[in-house]
Amino acid sequence: MADASIAIHWPDGSRSDANPGESWLEAARRGQQLIPTACRQGSCGACEIEVNGNVIRACISSIPATGNRPLQVSLSSDPYW
Repeated sequence: MADASIAIHWPDGSRSDANPGESWLEAARRGQQLIPTACRQGSCGACEIEVNGNVIRACISSIPATGNRPLQVSLSSDPYW
């Protein structure tokens, strides 16, 4: 039996669905969201987002299995970028 899709609530108030294990960058693209990147495979931090209060790097992270709990995304801000 396949895992159920996860609801993602984006900073602009929109909502989309993603599958557990899917790339955050792919889920954002399909949800018409922009996560900034300057990708160096997780070392630069440009793609940091906050998911349910936890900061992650979208380029090296995937959508977690949460049952039917939605994920709330906020964009992290770094004053040095």
